[in-house]
Amino acid sequence: MRRATQQSGQEPVRTLPADLTEAINRAGYYPSLVVDVVESAIAGDEVVSHLVHQETTFDSETVRRHVTVLVVTPDRLVIAHADDHAEPDEKLMATATTETVPLTAVRGVMLTHVVAEPDTFTPGTHGRDITLTLGWGAVSRLDMIPAQCGDPECAADHGFEGTIASDDISLRVSSAADGEDAVGRALAFARVLSASIGGGHARRP
Repeated sequence: MRRATQQSGQEPVRTLPADLTEAINRAGYYPSLVVDVVESAIAGDEVVSHLVHQETTFDSETVRRHVTVLVVTPDRLVIAHADDHAEPDEKLMATATTETVPLTAVRGVMLTHVVAEPDTFTPGTHGRDITLTLGWGAVSRLDMIPAQCGDPECAADHGFEGTIASDDISLRVSSAADGEDAVGRALAFARVLSASIGGGHARRP
């Protein structure tokens, strides 16, 4: 179901689903601004799944806030970032950036799970930290290490070997800091996106 409505003689009015708007409000970072830029990027398309992640970092004596909104529509991944922008005259400013990626262009969805006391882990529980990494080719990371051969006595220079990994965005969600519900929402979003990138079309689970 598309979220755009048409009024007589006017442009379509775009509204976000209530649960996405609530998540943006809960994050607390200039929600009116974030809702506006996300609505513009989605352009009335159906929201299949979404994830809102708020992060606060400390830089010397400055506290910086940052929010990331990820939205899966039937054919696109929409990414929105908003964060504090420092000016020399200390004028309060924020920047908000959106990017739209076709699902056919998303190359990978990687989840890293960090679990304490894995010997007592119960399947289906969320008592863990996860890092969600998405790649669509905009940014690539090259990891290089010295190449080696099988001879432990060999002192020859074999050059380097490495791997290229797509690493466009990475979000860490902690059950301790963000709550177990936040981990569950991140896992649910990752499942929807992972199931969508092969055929390039997303459907509700």
